[in-house]
Amino acid sequence: MYLAFNDLVTLFPDFKGVREADHRYITVTDQAGIMQTRGLYIPLNDNSGELLDAIANGAIAAVWDKGKPVPRYTPNHFPIFFTDKPVSGVIDLLQFYFEKLNGDNEEKMDITKFVFLDKKLLKENKETYDIAVLLEKIAKIERRG
Repeated sequence: MYLAFNDLVTLFPDFKGVREADHRYITVTDQAGIMQTRGLYIPLNDNSGELLDAIANGAIAAVWDKGKPVPRYTPNHFPIFFTDKPVSGVIDLLQFYFEKLNGDNEEKMDITKFVFLDKKLLKENKETYDIAVLLEKIAKIERRG
């Protein structure tokens, strides 16, 4: 079960762009420069890259820091979900998705891939797709503040 547009509206009710109820996100990442099939882009720091690159690499929506201006080149229809704290937003997103997966009893299903390469999040330059590992690492950073 993929992360869906309506899931994001639940977590981030402040958004702009077209309401795309049929959007399913195959990839969630903090890196604009990687291929992100039907991606949800969440820039967590200045090293994440530009939204334009994320769109060129397949992003179809973004979670955005409310305190930063959205680039002028962003298409009007492109969904942008706003949050006051992007790292907390990622934690909430991961917890929500983890609970969503736990509630599904299908033996085999397609799931959203979470790809975070931020050294601060992973404490090393290795990527991970394991949602439980990501949730644990991000929660530790959030507690340290």
